[in-house]
Amino acid sequence: MSQPGVLPAQALRGLIASGAITASPAIIPEQIQPASLDLRLGNVAYRVRASFLIGKGRKASDRIAEFEMHRIDLTQGAVLEKGCVYVVPLMESLALPPGITAVANAKSSTGRLDLLTRLITDGGTEFDRIAEGYHGPLYAEVCPKSFSVLVRAGQRLNQIRFRQGQAVLSDAELTALNAQEPLVSGEALISEGLGFSVDLKPSKGDLVGYRAKPHTGVVDLDKIGHYQASEFWEEIHSQNGRIILDPGAFYILVSREAVTIPPDYAAEMAPFLAMVGEFRVHYAGFFDPGFGHAEAGGAGSRGVLEVRCHEAPFVLEHGQIVGRLVYEKMAERPESLYGREIASNYQGQGLKLAKQFRTD
Repeated sequence: MSQPGVLPAQALRGLIASGAITASPAIIPEQIQPASLDLRLGNVAYRVRASFLIGKGRKASDRIAEFEMHRIDLTQGAVLEKGCVYVVPLMESLALPPGITAVANAKSSTGRLDLLTRLITDGGTEFDRIAEGYHGPLYAEVCPKSFSVLVRAGQRLNQIRFRQGQAVLSDAELTALNAQEPLVSGEALISEGLGFSVDLKPSKGDLVGYRAKPHTGVVDLDKIGHYQASEFWEEIHSQNGRIILDPGAFYILVSREAVTIPPDYAAEMAPFLAMVGEFRVHYAGFFDPGFGHAEAGGAGSRGVLEVRCHEAPFVLEHGQIVGRLVYEKMAERPESLYGREIASNYQGQGLKLAKQFRTD
């Protein structure tokens, strides 16, 4: 790819063919998304005393040995307990060429389960960021926050996106793109990305979200549409467009705006400024080319918000700005788009829980 930008699926296949991305067992086609690669859990999970960064010049294997409490075989499936921290070697490894960097993020269903999943590497001094030229293994730090989960080797909890150079759109470029092709329903609030707000006045009814229950059973990640939502989630209703977030609680809400990602662009959810409120929004932040786009079978898709309140109870009101989407150019249009050539669980979504739950 000669152009700067996020690498599309066809470029990822080129990196695999050249040995820049390797895996054992070999990567399967289902892992390759329009603008990212799903990463698979390996055969063992290490229960560790606490979350940690590897540190410059140090190896993850040495740090795991330093903090390991016990190890768990994932080949037949095993439960990762709520509130515990695990490090899992992944099946994929990297040998990045010069000029290619990478960033990782939890997959959508992972984030909606409040399953904190972050990528770590040998010599890493921050989570989820990989510098150009990195040669080495990949690991996932996994911490179930709301529910204990049953996982198996080969499951895909996080994903990695590769970039060549820098192609983030400036506010001026984003404004021009929005004028050419509207990116959001309603007025576009553009400031260091495309702002979006929370919907607490739905067009039908008064269900505005869900709050995770504190004492539930185990969620088997392979069971799709299996669990009755009411066993794991409490419905949140509002008649006045306002809710109060409880400290430590985890919520699923939805954006007021429907957003669109055109085929030649990708986007990432950026954390909102802490000074605006004591809460965090969205743990899973990749938006693929075609998300909500008419060409890919969408008519704008609303963003599901994964919200945790921190220090003090906090009043959240309808229309309050809670986050922003940062748009980037693709190095080339991907061969497949989100929601069209691939099976996409959340195209055209509204308020929606992770795919393991049903609300009937």
